[in-house]
Amino acid sequence: MTITADYHLHTHNSGDSTAPMEDMIKKGISLGLTTMCFTEHMDMDYVYEKPEEAGMFELNTDSYLYELATLKEKYENQIQILFGVELGIQPHLQKELNRYSRSYPFDFIIASSHICHGRDPYYPSFYEGRSDEEAYREYFSSILENLDVFSNFDVYGHLDYVVRYGASRDKDYCYEKYQDIFDKILIRLLEMERGIELNTAGLRKGMKDVHPCTGVLKRYKQLGGEIITIGSDAHDPSAIAGDFDRAADVLRECGFSYYTTFENRIADFHCL
Repeated sequence: MTITADYHLHTHNSGDSTAPMEDMIKKGISLGLTTMCFTEHMDMDYVYEKPEEAGMFELNTDSYLYELATLKEKYENQIQILFGVELGIQPHLQKELNRYSRSYPFDFIIASSHICHGRDPYYPSFYEGRSDEEAYREYFSSILENLDVFSNFDVYGHLDYVVRYGASRDKDYCYEKYQDIFDKILIRLLEMERGIELNTAGLRKGMKDVHPCTGVLKRYKQLGGEIITIGSDAHDPSAIAGDFDRAADVLRECGFSYYTTFENRIADFHCL
């Protein structure tokens, strides 16, 4: 396996996972990973469609950090364990996000768009009464709104997350169809000296490509993009490092000869 660092992982500390962190670490070791960066969900002011789920994406960061520090020491001679977070970005949370991101010694921060104008594209209600293209465009445009107010992150995660859940999913989706918005997003990220993530979760969810799609990745490289981390977005041990060989092939196809890791918020580059 060429890529030996998984930089998008969730455990029972995230509301949508029940996986014990130690089980995740043991699986990573068995796969030959050298580094695992856990990135538990923290979505402030998440809009819950089911009242019984309220609070499930509000991370108990102190508890998470204690568990991680304990296991980091236990397995220090077998694998590097790093402290990350996946922050759900919404423009009205600017102060809260900045305060939180500076309150802990994170190694790595993913910025993600899970809520778009008060709704999560995971739910069918986001698409009702309009075409998938209209819904996708709203989602992509909201990323630009987020970038206007928050910059304390390292990479933006799964830029085309929305295409997982539309009625047509990625059937009629490609970079060229949304080039006008994607180019603005990528140029803005480059101006901010921030990177993007290659997320392999879409492949195991039946999609034809990684997140973001290969066309977006190629354009990012053409524009001068260099920072790109690789994440499985695993919520259980079976998904760790999923499709990483495919990810390496995609990166090479897009012109990359390396991938990126972070420690103490500092980027490092590794040959493919």
